[in-house]
Amino acid sequence: MAFTATGDAGLRAIAVINQKGGCGKTTTAVNLAGALAQLGRKVLVVDMDPQAHATLALGVDPDGVDANLYEVLIDADGIAELPGVIRPVGEALDLAPSGIVMTALEQRLTLDRAEDRSLRLSAALTGVAQRYDIALIDCPPNVGLLTMNALRAAREVIVPVELSYFALHGVEKLLETVSLLAERAEHTLAVRLLATMFDGRTRYARDALTTLRKRFGVLCFDTVIRQNVSLRRAAERGQSVAAFAPTSNGAIDHAALAVEVLASEVCEDEFTDAFPSEPREVQTERTVEVEFRDQRASDVRIAGDFNGWVPDKDVTSRFHSDGEQRVWTKVLTLTPGTYQYRYVVDGEWREDPENPRGVPGRLGGRISLLVVS
Repeated sequence: MAFTATGDAGLRAIAVINQKGGCGKTTTAVNLAGALAQLGRKVLVVDMDPQAHATLALGVDPDGVDANLYEVLIDADGIAELPGVIRPVGEALDLAPSGIVMTALEQRLTLDRAEDRSLRLSAALTGVAQRYDIALIDCPPNVGLLTMNALRAAREVIVPVELSYFALHGVEKLLETVSLLAERAEHTLAVRLLATMFDGRTRYARDALTTLRKRFGVLCFDTVIRQNVSLRRAAERGQSVAAFAPTSNGAIDHAALAVEVLASEVCEDEFTDAFPSEPREVQTERTVEVEFRDQRASDVRIAGDFNGWVPDKDVTSRFHSDGEQRVWTKVLTLTPGTYQYRYVVDGEWREDPENPRGVPGRLGGRISLLVVS
């Protein structure tokens, strides 16, 4: 279920939503924001949840601010107040904070019959659109008027999905709800699913990930967010994991997610080390095969500068077993030159363990090099 995105051309607004609590919704919003900021984007986190967990996770005491989004959204005159509510929380990272008073705002909006009651966040963001590249909106764990404001303001939706039976069942209901709301509002959205809290050591989690991808296909991000204690510790410190523990799995996973989110914008020098690829003149294309072997992996894809770092784009894949080894063969059509690439193994970005050629990557680890002669 994919919808074409619309919205303010100067600001890419993304709502992070799930009706189920404990799925990593706030963790996704905060740490994706931190990763995007490290990739050079100016990011605004909009905390629409009265629990104010995104506000807390970015080091701001909800009870210590003079004003929050309540003052912005309570009536049509408040939308001009957003610049005064926003607080800097990191380099290239700002926050529009929430607080428990937002619970009263939900009730007030329910009673308010003004036609603009679901459009106030959109109007407020239009006023700051030139200051930011991306706004990430952390929604409440329900589909009320606060969430409706977020959906009307957004061009895209990310749905974090904990890999459990009940969560997978709930995704279908949530997608139906989002589709219905978008249709009624005559507002279209691009919806993507993000597997979170993944424990690759368990067969249950691996099977659940496979089920999610089979059921929803291209709606799923290739990146998977693994369970990682650094995510909790970063929240306790009031920082994104990128700032708190930049080499942790949590930081690496959210950096990979940021790359996917920026897929249409990402250039080589943002994703990899500034290692110049050899100039590629128009030459005869050649078929190149690379193999990845692993006993435990269930999903392997390849991404590189030859396909815009979009996993398995323009790639033919084959799979077979060799004893206990599971073998993925990736068939590429390339002209002679030097190419940079990584594998995406069950959502985790990895270098090619069989290829000694590589360069350091800006997001950690190494980028493998493929030389086609």
